[in-house]
Amino acid sequence: MSKKNETTILVLALLLTLGLVGGGYLLFGKKLSNLNSQNQEQSSNNKINSSKNQTLEERISWGEKILIPGEVSPDKKAGVEALAAKKYTEAISNLEAALNLKKNDPETLIILNNARIRNQKSYRIAVSVPIGTDPNSALEVLRGVAQAQNEINAVGGINGVPLKVAIANDDDNPEIAKQIAKTLVNTSEVLGVVGPLASDTTLAAGEVYNSGKLVAISPVSTSVKLTNFSPYVYRTVPSDFIAARALANYMKTKLQGKKAAVFFNSPSNYSQSLKLEFVSAVSLEGGQVTNEFDLSKPDFSAAKSIAQATQQGAQVLMLAANTDTLDKALQVLQVNQKKLPVLGGDDVYSLKTLEIGREAAIDMVIAVPWHIQANNQSDFPQKSRDLWGADVNWRTATAYDATKALITALERNPSRAGVKQALLAPDFSTIGASGNINFLPSGDRNGRVQLVKIVRGQRSGTGYDFVPISQ
Repeated sequence: MSKKNETTILVLALLLTLGLVGGGYLLFGKKLSNLNSQNQEQSSNNKINSSKNQTLEERISWGEKILIPGEVSPDKKAGVEALAAKKYTEAISNLEAALNLKKNDPETLIILNNARIRNQKSYRIAVSVPIGTDPNSALEVLRGVAQAQNEINAVGGINGVPLKVAIANDDDNPEIAKQIAKTLVNTSEVLGVVGPLASDTTLAAGEVYNSGKLVAISPVSTSVKLTNFSPYVYRTVPSDFIAARALANYMKTKLQGKKAAVFFNSPSNYSQSLKLEFVSAVSLEGGQVTNEFDLSKPDFSAAKSIAQATQQGAQVLMLAANTDTLDKALQVLQVNQKKLPVLGGDDVYSLKTLEIGREAAIDMVIAVPWHIQANNQSDFPQKSRDLWGADVNWRTATAYDATKALITALERNPSRAGVKQALLAPDFSTIGASGNINFLPSGDRNGRVQLVKIVRGQRSGTGYDFVPISQ
């Protein structure tokens, strides 16, 4: 490739990236355009109204305050104020009106279900999400929690006791997440936690949950460091060990490749974990990782990196990028222009990848915990469509599963110690979005990943879609 062409592609990638940064997406579905614009507004306002200076009290809500900014309808605002004043009938009426106006708002649904409980006895859990720094993922996870809460309360609750949910904004910051964890540990009514999301944040907060003997189930964290980390820390996603082996096996059997170059982000525990597991998995398959390129370096060059990888015989590119380095990973796609096959981890599963990658992303294969089109035997996809008005993605599914696991544990023994004992019991099992939910003694979910491929299509509204690969 000439220097001129390289420069043109890089400039194009940069312009596309700058033009499309932001936005919060429910997922890739026919009704996505309206949902995108709503979530984009929330994302933009979150960035403008930075939550860095929020007090701990301002970060946690049982429904008496709104944590997700953006455009708040008068009905939602009035409903929250009424709930804070314990005017339950008024709160319910206003929140129902707000939800009718914007049915894909999980915060409103959670607050509404909390209001319906009024002042009667309830079992309580919390969900810790990065509202201030990654509102897209926060909304996706909140939808899973809200759906599970809505379903159990609609049938009378947990053995007749309704479920109340607190929302906490941890900003995906390990120190803030630890402070939130301390508050939740010291709140005796809280019997379990869904979250945090990023592996680094879960590892930090997990120390507090462990010492405080409060169960936390992450729906997103995949780092192998969480395996056997604590008897109080679980996850409903397969670890990077599973994802890396699935990708390495695909590289060998389907792509007939033996040499790969990996792009990763060194400050990210998730990215480091996936990279190391992939290197090991490729070696076990008889292959070799010829190059490791750190996307976080200031002097990183997609063009130079690919040229170096090609010179050293790389036959496959692997993008182990996290959310913070996704833009640079997409530059790799643009420069590569399908010359070498590309693999990716679950953080690359993003609408931005389809929008910016476009033709250059076709045939890229990504390992994710779940895909809505690969679960036709489950009733979760249709129930979620009916509730939210569009398809949901894997983060919503795994958050739903984490909440379902807590609900099932509470059905057995509604206490902190009881939840832990239930999850570790050999006969523990419940049905979630992606089939049976049970845990290994390590805290890992006993499950598998789903490989998806990027193809031309119309579901996402971009002209390109993720579709499941038969395994």
